[in-house]
Amino acid sequence: MRAVRMTEPGVLEQVEVPTPAAGPGEVLLRVGAVGACHSDLHILDAPPGLFPTPLTLGHEIAGTVDGIGPGVTGWASGDRAAVYGIIGCGHCRACLRGLENQCRTVPVGGIGLSRDGGLAEHVVVPASRLLHVGDMDLVQAAPLTDAGLTPYHAVELARPNLRPGTRCVVIGIGGLGHMAVQILVATTAVHIIAVDTSVAALDLATRLGAHHVVQAGPDAVERIRAIVGPPPDGADVVIDCVGADPTLTTARQVVATGGQLMLVGLAGGTLPVRPVADEPPTIPFEATARVPFWGTRAELQEVIALGRLGLLQADVQTFGLDQAPEAYAMLRQGEIHGRAVIVP
Repeated sequence: MRAVRMTEPGVLEQVEVPTPAAGPGEVLLRVGAVGACHSDLHILDAPPGLFPTPLTLGHEIAGTVDGIGPGVTGWASGDRAAVYGIIGCGHCRACLRGLENQCRTVPVGGIGLSRDGGLAEHVVVPASRLLHVGDMDLVQAAPLTDAGLTPYHAVELARPNLRPGTRCVVIGIGGLGHMAVQILVATTAVHIIAVDTSVAALDLATRLGAHHVVQAGPDAVERIRAIVGPPPDGADVVIDCVGADPTLTTARQVVATGGQLMLVGLAGGTLPVRPVADEPPTIPFEATARVPFWGTRAELQEVIALGRLGLLQADVQTFGLDQAPEAYAMLRQGEIHGRAVIVP
């Protein structure tokens, strides 16, 4: 079968490999769609030895059951499924509570991370990682497993602050941010302020239900403050889907006293935290900052439910498997709107 693999650190190429077989407790999935994520670029750029090579990338996967290993129940050939990509240790305190995204034993374990992923015609996954998607379009189902799940998890963590009538700023209306806007619209009654450098992204945010849009730039903080009010008031929650120095600076300058900063993006920025009383603090008093990671299986089931109800839909650009390297190059250059999805 064809697969797109990281053959060595930084090198991505299409190769022919044997079609895998499902072992005990596993399912062979015929890949229908797989999302291209910025995290894949982090894997490609990682120092040698951090991730195994060769490795088939792709952790945002949806497909059709094509084979069932010994001991698997609840699945039949032809069933359509989305893949929960995290594989925790299964026995630490976090995993036992269903919080495999907080696994205390396996720091970066999962499909397309520590074992072969979905950038191929077939992938083998543990049956425990599958969730039914019914007749949902697989091109739509695949991005839900990360681009939908990650902001959903962030919203869940911030939900106590997302009371009706409160204000939430979403920074970066890309693969994650445009999903965050829809999740807020579908599950809260907050005022949504979308921030991005791109006018097209802001237009998309408006169509998806954002109440205000602000173009990133030198006057962005002033324009956001005109909406959320001056300190100590401000945004009750800021979801930064970029995580670069400029976006983190904006985030901390517009969050309210007692507000929440959800640092979702992994662009390598720094958030300074310096508690002081005689000068403006780096973040307001009583504010909290969290770094959400992916989400739980239970949350993914809820995300899929939103998708099947038509309340959550990814804005996608599709590519063939042989175009995957091109898709990642475009992703690195910031030329992808919404989510790039590879269709083998």
